[in-house]
Amino acid sequence: MKKIEYTGTVYVLDHKYPEPLLSHTIRKLQEFGIKKENITITDSPENPEIGNIVVEVFPYHLDIASIRTVRNASFISGSITTIELKTDATGKYID
Repeated sequence: MKKIEYTGTVYVLDHKYPEPLLSHTIRKLQEFGIKKENITITDSPENPEIGNIVVEVFPYHLDIASIRTVRNASFISGSITTIELKTDATGKYID
């Protein structure tokens, strides 16, 4: 399993997802070498910096990106990897 290299804060973008999905997201990020204390769950990062990691959460995968440019409190990020989230037939996360 490849570790994600990062500096500073890792932003998990939460668009009002259910708690089981967010908890599983944090668990998966820890498997990829991200420390829990460096993870911030937010709907919009405040003061993002170049090099910060942004995680876009979807029910069946996580898109991991690195912030490349910051302009006027907005950021442009480039994709690093996608992490698949596996569920059983009932929708419970199993990986």
